[in-house]
Amino acid sequence: MPSTSEEKTEENVPELPEVETVVRELRPRLVGRRITRVEASALPLRQPWSSAWNRAVTGRRVRELSRRGKWIIIQLDRAMHLVIHLGMTGQLTVVAARTPRLPHTHLVFDLDRGTRQLRFRDVRRFGSATLYPNAAELAHSFDESGLGPEPFAVSSKYWCDRLGTTKRCLKAILLDQRVVAGVGNIYADESLFEAELHPARLASDLADLEADRLRVAVKSVLRQAIEQRGSSIRNYVGGSGLKGRYQDEFRVYGRAGDPCPCCRTPIARIRLAGRSTHYCPKCQRSSSK
Repeated sequence: MPSTSEEKTEENVPELPEVETVVRELRPRLVGRRITRVEASALPLRQPWSSAWNRAVTGRRVRELSRRGKWIIIQLDRAMHLVIHLGMTGQLTVVAARTPRLPHTHLVFDLDRGTRQLRFRDVRRFGSATLYPNAAELAHSFDESGLGPEPFAVSSKYWCDRLGTTKRCLKAILLDQRVVAGVGNIYADESLFEAELHPARLASDLADLEADRLRVAVKSVLRQAIEQRGSSIRNYVGGSGLKGRYQDEFRVYGRAGDPCPCCRTPIARIRLAGRSTHYCPKCQRSSSK
Protein backbone atom coordinates (compact mmCIF):
# COMPACT_ATOMS: atom_id res chain seq x y z
CA MET A 1 0.00 0.00 0.00
CA PRO A 2 1.16 3.62 -0.48
CA SER A 3 3.68 4.61 2.15
CA THR A 4 3.93 8.41 1.85
CA SER A 5 1.43 11.20 2.35
CA GLU A 6 1.70 12.21 -1.32
CA GLU A 7 0.88 8.67 -2.45
CA LYS A 8 -2.05 8.45 -0.04
CA THR A 9 -3.70 11.47 -1.65
CA GLU A 10 -2.96 10.45 -5.25
CA GLU A 11 -6.01 8.92 -6.88
CA ASN A 12 -5.87 6.13 -9.44
CA VAL A 13 -8.43 5.58 -12.17
CA PRO A 14 -9.55 1.94 -12.37
CA GLU A 15 -7.43 0.34 -15.07
CA LEU A 16 -8.00 -2.47 -17.55
CA PRO A 17 -8.06 -5.35 -15.00
CA GLU A 18 -10.58 -3.56 -12.79
CA VAL A 19 -12.84 -2.61 -15.70
CA GLU A 20 -12.58 -6.11 -17.19
CA THR A 21 -13.56 -7.57 -13.82
CA VAL A 22 -16.63 -5.34 -13.63
CA VAL A 23 -17.67 -6.40 -17.14
CA ARG A 24 -17.19 -10.11 -16.44
CA GLU A 25 -19.12 -9.96 -13.20
CA LEU A 26 -21.95 -7.83 -14.57
CA ARG A 27 -22.42 -9.86 -17.76
CA PRO A 28 -24.36 -12.77 -16.20
CA ARG A 29 -26.29 -10.32 -14.00
CA LEU A 30 -27.35 -8.01 -16.85
CA VAL A 31 -27.52 -9.76 -20.21
CA GLY A 32 -31.12 -10.50 -21.13
CA ARG A 33 -32.58 -8.10 -18.57
CA ARG A 34 -34.79 -5.18 -19.58
CA ILE A 35 -34.38 -1.61 -18.29
CA THR A 36 -37.78 -0.51 -17.02
CA ARG A 37 -36.98 2.80 -15.31
CA VAL A 38 -34.08 5.21 -14.84
CA GLU A 39 -33.48 7.55 -11.93
CA ALA A 40 -30.70 10.16 -11.95
CA SER A 41 -29.56 12.28 -9.02
CA ALA A 42 -29.53 16.07 -9.19
CA LEU A 43 -25.72 16.12 -9.13
CA PRO A 44 -24.11 15.78 -12.57
CA LEU A 45 -21.36 13.35 -13.45
CA ARG A 46 -18.50 14.47 -15.71
CA GLN A 47 -20.87 13.86 -18.61
CA PRO A 48 -24.31 15.07 -17.44
CA TRP A 49 -27.03 12.47 -17.87
CA SER A 50 -29.71 13.65 -20.32
CA SER A 51 -33.37 13.22 -19.41
CA ALA A 52 -33.94 12.26 -23.05
CA TRP A 53 -31.76 9.21 -22.44
CA ASN A 54 -34.24 8.04 -19.77
CA ARG A 55 -36.87 7.62 -22.46
CA ALA A 56 -34.43 6.16 -24.97
CA VAL A 57 -33.22 3.30 -22.76
CA THR A 58 -36.50 2.50 -20.99
CA GLY A 59 -37.86 -0.76 -22.34
CA ARG A 60 -34.56 -1.73 -23.94
CA ARG A 61 -33.06 -5.14 -23.23
CA VAL A 62 -29.35 -5.63 -22.47
CA ARG A 63 -27.77 -7.64 -25.28
CA GLU A 64 -24.07 -7.70 -24.39
CA LEU A 65 -21.36 -6.22 -22.18
CA SER A 66 -17.83 -5.53 -23.34
CA ARG A 67 -14.81 -3.36 -22.59
CA ARG A 68 -12.68 -0.98 -24.64
CA GLY A 69 -9.65 0.34 -22.78
CA LYS A 70 -11.05 1.68 -19.49
CA TRP A 71 -14.61 1.99 -20.84
CA ILE A 72 -17.56 -0.31 -20.09
CA ILE A 73 -19.88 -0.83 -23.06
CA ILE A 74 -23.45 -2.01 -22.47
CA GLN A 75 -25.12 -2.90 -25.77
CA LEU A 76 -28.90 -2.51 -25.80
CA ASP A 77 -31.69 -3.30 -28.26
CA ARG A 78 -31.69 -1.39 -31.56
CA ALA A 79 -27.87 -1.12 -31.48
CA MET A 80 -27.89 1.51 -28.72
CA HIS A 81 -24.74 1.55 -26.58
CA LEU A 82 -24.55 2.81 -23.01
CA VAL A 83 -20.89 3.63 -22.34
CA ILE A 84 -19.64 4.08 -18.79
CA HIS A 85 -16.33 5.33 -17.44
CA LEU A 86 -15.72 4.77 -13.74
CA GLY A 87 -13.59 7.88 -13.32
CA MET A 88 -11.60 7.76 -10.09
CA THR A 89 -14.19 6.46 -7.66
CA GLY A 90 -16.98 4.93 -9.75
CA GLN A 91 -18.70 1.69 -8.77
CA LEU A 92 -21.11 -0.15 -11.06
CA THR A 93 -23.02 -2.99 -9.42
CA VAL A 94 -26.24 -4.97 -9.71
CA VAL A 95 -28.05 -5.35 -6.39
CA ALA A 96 -31.49 -6.24 -5.05
CA ALA A 97 -33.78 -3.21 -5.17
CA ARG A 98 -34.36 -3.49 -1.43
CA THR A 99 -30.63 -3.00 -0.74
CA PRO A 100 -30.13 0.34 1.05
CA ARG A 101 -28.90 2.94 -1.40
CA LEU A 102 -25.43 4.22 -0.53
CA PRO A 103 -24.59 7.93 -0.63
CA HIS A 104 -23.24 9.25 -3.94
CA THR A 105 -25.40 6.90 -6.04
CA HIS A 106 -26.07 8.99 -9.14
CA LEU A 107 -27.76 6.61 -11.57
CA VAL A 108 -30.19 3.77 -10.87
CA PHE A 109 -31.60 1.50 -13.59
CA ASP A 110 -34.54 -0.68 -12.59
CA LEU A 111 -34.33 -4.11 -14.22
CA ASP A 112 -37.25 -6.29 -15.34
CA ARG A 113 -39.94 -6.02 -12.67
CA GLY A 114 -37.86 -3.74 -10.48
CA THR A 115 -36.64 -6.42 -8.08
CA ARG A 116 -33.02 -5.71 -9.06
CA GLN A 117 -31.17 -2.54 -9.99
CA LEU A 118 -28.02 -1.50 -11.80
CA ARG A 119 -26.49 1.29 -9.72
CA PHE A 120 -23.71 3.72 -10.58
CA ARG A 121 -22.10 5.23 -7.50
CA ASP A 122 -19.32 7.82 -7.78
CA VAL A 123 -18.05 9.81 -4.81
CA ARG A 124 -15.91 12.22 -6.84
CA ARG A 125 -18.29 12.39 -9.84
CA PHE A 126 -15.44 12.18 -12.38
CA GLY A 127 -17.11 9.18 -14.00
CA SER A 128 -19.54 9.35 -16.89
CA ALA A 129 -22.42 7.52 -18.57
CA THR A 130 -23.14 8.36 -22.20
CA LEU A 131 -25.71 6.93 -24.60
CA TYR A 132 -24.77 6.39 -28.25
CA PRO A 133 -27.61 5.70 -30.72
CA ASN A 134 -25.59 3.18 -32.73
CA ALA A 135 -22.26 1.40 -33.01
CA ALA A 136 -20.97 3.71 -35.73
CA GLU A 137 -21.21 6.80 -33.54
CA LEU A 138 -19.50 4.98 -30.68
CA ALA A 139 -16.68 3.86 -32.97
CA HIS A 140 -16.32 7.41 -34.29
CA SER A 141 -16.03 8.71 -30.71
CA PHE A 142 -13.23 6.26 -29.92
CA ASP A 143 -11.49 7.06 -33.21
CA GLU A 144 -11.65 10.80 -32.53
CA SER A 145 -10.07 10.30 -29.12
CA GLY A 146 -7.21 8.39 -30.75
CA LEU A 147 -7.69 5.40 -28.44
CA GLY A 148 -4.91 2.91 -29.08
CA PRO A 149 -5.10 -0.87 -29.48
CA GLU A 150 -5.86 -3.29 -26.68
CA PRO A 151 -2.68 -4.59 -24.97
CA PHE A 152 -3.49 -8.20 -25.84
CA ALA A 153 -3.74 -7.29 -29.55
CA VAL A 154 -0.47 -5.34 -29.80
CA SER A 155 1.99 -6.90 -32.25
CA SER A 156 5.74 -6.86 -31.80
CA LYS A 157 6.18 -4.73 -34.94
CA TYR A 158 3.64 -2.11 -33.83
CA TRP A 159 5.20 -1.90 -30.38
CA CYS A 160 8.79 -1.60 -31.56
CA ASP A 161 7.79 0.99 -34.16
CA ARG A 162 5.92 3.16 -31.64
CA LEU A 163 8.69 3.01 -29.03
CA GLY A 164 11.45 3.51 -31.56
CA THR A 165 10.09 6.82 -32.83
CA THR A 166 9.58 8.74 -29.57
CA LYS A 167 11.93 10.41 -27.11
CA ARG A 168 9.48 10.07 -24.23
CA CYS A 169 10.25 7.93 -21.22
CA LEU A 170 8.80 4.44 -20.86
CA LYS A 171 6.45 5.44 -18.04
CA ALA A 172 4.90 8.17 -20.20
CA ILE A 173 4.46 5.76 -23.12
CA LEU A 174 2.63 3.19 -20.99
CA LEU A 175 0.27 5.87 -19.64
CA ASP A 176 -0.54 7.19 -23.13
CA GLN A 177 -3.92 5.74 -24.09
CA ARG A 178 -3.18 6.57 -27.73
CA VAL A 179 -0.31 4.06 -27.72
CA VAL A 180 -1.99 1.27 -25.79
CA ALA A 181 -5.44 1.32 -24.17
CA GLY A 182 -6.20 0.48 -20.56
CA VAL A 183 -2.84 0.71 -18.78
CA GLY A 184 -2.52 3.20 -15.93
CA ASN A 185 -0.16 4.02 -13.10
CA ILE A 186 -0.30 0.75 -11.16
CA TYR A 187 0.21 -1.65 -14.04
CA ALA A 188 2.78 0.57 -15.75
CA ASP A 189 5.02 0.31 -12.66
CA GLU A 190 4.42 -3.41 -12.27
CA SER A 191 5.04 -4.11 -15.97
CA LEU A 192 8.30 -2.17 -16.04
CA PHE A 193 9.50 -4.15 -13.03
CA GLU A 194 8.50 -7.40 -14.74
CA ALA A 195 10.48 -6.35 -17.83
CA GLU A 196 13.47 -5.16 -15.73
CA LEU A 197 13.38 -1.73 -17.38
CA HIS A 198 13.90 1.64 -15.69
CA PRO A 199 10.76 3.83 -16.02
CA ALA A 200 12.80 6.91 -16.98
CA ARG A 201 14.60 5.28 -19.92
CA LEU A 202 13.79 6.84 -23.27
CA ALA A 203 11.64 4.55 -25.38
CA SER A 204 13.77 5.17 -28.47
CA ASP A 205 16.87 3.94 -26.65
CA LEU A 206 15.53 0.42 -26.24
CA ALA A 207 16.74 -2.44 -28.38
CA ASP A 208 13.94 -4.34 -30.11
CA LEU A 209 14.41 -7.28 -27.72
CA GLU A 210 13.97 -4.97 -24.71
CA ALA A 211 10.92 -3.33 -26.23
CA ASP A 212 9.34 -6.69 -26.92
CA ARG A 213 10.14 -7.81 -23.38
CA LEU A 214 8.06 -4.90 -22.13
CA ARG A 215 5.19 -5.74 -24.49
CA VAL A 216 5.09 -9.31 -23.14
CA ALA A 217 5.40 -8.08 -19.55
CA VAL A 218 2.39 -5.75 -19.92
CA LYS A 219 0.21 -8.61 -21.12
CA SER A 220 1.47 -10.95 -18.39
CA VAL A 221 0.88 -8.48 -15.55
CA LEU A 222 -2.58 -7.55 -16.81
CA ARG A 223 -3.60 -11.22 -17.09
CA GLN A 224 -2.40 -11.91 -13.56
CA ALA A 225 -4.32 -8.89 -12.25
CA ILE A 226 -7.50 -9.97 -14.03
CA GLU A 227 -7.20 -13.41 -12.41
CA GLN A 228 -7.10 -11.63 -9.03
CA ARG A 229 -10.11 -9.45 -9.92
CA GLY A 230 -8.02 -6.29 -10.10
CA SER A 231 -6.60 -4.09 -7.34
CA SER A 232 -8.69 -2.56 -4.55
CA ILE A 233 -6.70 0.28 -3.03
CA ARG A 234 -9.49 2.71 -2.19
CA ASN A 235 -12.89 2.79 -3.87
CA TYR A 236 -12.77 0.05 -6.49
CA VAL A 237 -15.07 -2.96 -6.24
CA GLY A 238 -16.06 -5.42 -8.96
CA GLY A 239 -19.51 -5.75 -10.48
CA SER A 240 -20.46 -8.13 -7.68
CA GLY A 241 -19.48 -5.57 -5.04
CA LEU A 242 -16.45 -7.61 -3.95
CA LYS A 243 -12.94 -6.15 -3.77
CA GLY A 244 -9.99 -7.24 -5.87
CA ARG A 245 -6.91 -9.03 -4.54
CA TYR A 246 -4.03 -8.01 -6.80
CA GLN A 247 -2.94 -5.25 -4.41
CA ASP A 248 -1.52 -8.07 -2.27
CA GLU A 249 0.75 -9.01 -5.21
CA PHE A 250 2.32 -5.59 -5.84
CA ARG A 251 6.09 -5.87 -6.20
CA VAL A 252 6.93 -2.16 -6.57
CA TYR A 253 3.80 0.00 -6.79
CA GLY A 254 3.16 1.84 -3.51
CA ARG A 255 6.10 0.06 -1.82
CA ALA A 256 8.64 2.91 -1.60
CA GLY A 257 11.31 2.01 0.98
CA ASP A 258 10.27 -1.65 1.17
CA PRO A 259 12.78 -4.31 0.06
CA CYS A 260 12.61 -5.47 -3.56
CA PRO A 261 11.14 -9.00 -3.66
CA CYS A 262 14.02 -10.12 -5.90
CA CYS A 263 17.18 -8.42 -4.58
CA ARG A 264 16.11 -6.74 -1.29
CA THR A 265 17.20 -3.27 -2.50
CA PRO A 266 14.78 -0.61 -1.17
CA ILE A 267 12.14 0.34 -3.71
CA ALA A 268 12.58 3.91 -4.93
CA ARG A 269 9.92 6.46 -5.84
CA ILE A 270 10.25 9.32 -8.30
CA ARG A 271 7.77 11.42 -10.25
CA LEU A 272 7.45 10.81 -13.98
CA ALA A 273 4.75 11.87 -16.44
CA GLY A 274 2.99 13.59 -13.54
CA ARG A 275 2.58 10.39 -11.52
CA SER A 276 4.34 8.72 -8.61
CA THR A 277 6.56 6.02 -10.07
CA HIS A 278 8.03 3.06 -8.22
CA TYR A 279 10.97 0.88 -9.26
CA CYS A 280 13.94 -1.14 -8.01
CA PRO A 281 17.23 0.72 -8.60
CA LYS A 282 19.13 -2.57 -8.94
CA CYS A 283 16.73 -4.74 -10.96
CA GLN A 284 15.69 -1.83 -13.20
CA ARG A 285 18.91 -0.08 -14.11
CA SER A 286 18.82 3.20 -16.02
CA SER A 287 20.84 1.76 -18.93
CA SER A 288 20.65 -1.49 -20.86
CA LYS A 289 22.31 -4.58 -19.32
